[in-house]
Amino acid sequence: MNLVDRFLQYVKFDTQSDELTNLTPSTPGQMFFAEHLKTELEQLGLEEISLDENGYLMATLPANGAPDAPVVGFIAHLDTSPDLSGRHVSPRIVEKYDGGDILLNPTSGIVLSPTEFPELSHYVGQDLIVTDGNTLLGADDKAGIAEIISAVDYLKQHPEIKHGKIRIAFNPDEEIGLGAHKFDVQRFGADWAYTMDGGEIGELEYENFNAAVAKVSFAGRNVHPGYAKHKMVNSMRIANQFVIMLPRWETPEHTEGYEGFYHLVSMEGNVEKTVLTYIIRDHDRDRFERRKKELEHLARKINHEFPDCCTIEIKDQYYNMREKIEPAMYIVEIAEEAMRRADITPKVQPIRGGTDGAQLSFKGLPCPNIFAGGLNFHGRYEFVPIPSMEKASQVIVEIARLVAERG
Repeated sequence: MNLVDRFLQYVKFDTQSDELTNLTPSTPGQMFFAEHLKTELEQLGLEEISLDENGYLMATLPANGAPDAPVVGFIAHLDTSPDLSGRHVSPRIVEKYDGGDILLNPTSGIVLSPTEFPELSHYVGQDLIVTDGNTLLGADDKAGIAEIISAVDYLKQHPEIKHGKIRIAFNPDEEIGLGAHKFDVQRFGADWAYTMDGGEIGELEYENFNAAVAKVSFAGRNVHPGYAKHKMVNSMRIANQFVIMLPRWETPEHTEGYEGFYHLVSMEGNVEKTVLTYIIRDHDRDRFERRKKELEHLARKINHEFPDCCTIEIKDQYYNMREKIEPAMYIVEIAEEAMRRADITPKVQPIRGGTDGAQLSFKGLPCPNIFAGGLNFHGRYEFVPIPSMEKASQVIVEIARLVAERG
């Protein structure tokens, strides 16, 4: 089975994660997919294959001539985002993309257009895999899984490429921030690893956001509106007052690069009670801490005007892995050289998001992030150029070769 066939098969598995179940994996489809992959790895002849009760699948490609080389790992996640359905995914290959609009769904008139997604112009002439407009595609991160398995398959078929011991792992629930929580770093046994979970070709990332989630609750008092003067306390109006107290330009739609933000992700309420949920993001740890303090400060201001109305709960989610990667920058340099050997220009940039690699780095496994090739993740306009997937798999092979050469 080749890379494209693997990917087209994998996206048919419904593996959306669900943060409400409090289970690991959070959905049964992820375990079903992991069991399928376990069988495939057994058929490929990999060793030390294990699948635990939490859906963490690990395997080994033994060294074939470089026994003293460091053990390097490659990791991807099983789940797809809960932002849009991943059920009944119906992928289609657009051959030799001509640069125009791509009609994803004639019935609904859903179009993938370079007018709205100008990055399409980078892939004119290439074969693209797209959705039918009803679901996401699942390149995040089934492209990464297909690339890793195809790379180890290639290495097995080409024993003339000497490499050390290689460990691979596929984990659940990355999309809900829990992918690394039960990842057994000691059992994995790698000196360092790479997540194959980035976007467009050439991306290489070892910096990510510091991240927290904040739940801000407002208590109100309901009274018949005809007799409410000086009695009613409308929690929704107070919550709205809180929202507009935050700087309007420090939101996702107004920031880029290293700029952090406050992001209001949900608002639920009535007169009696309203709850705002924010995510807080910043690459700089000091600014991150100041953002959390600012929310607490605004909660105190609300309570000064409306006593005991507002409560706030802030929980850290993950931190910037840069501080754990910088002492071992050679692992980034190896990835850069591997890309150059594959005729790819590395694009080292910060992740405006999170990655399992961040949490794994803080658990003792330094873990930069490498492109998997897909674009427009988490929505119906997601697509992946086939040459980008092929290059990602080639980068894995080149990393294995480089690690053996350098010892």
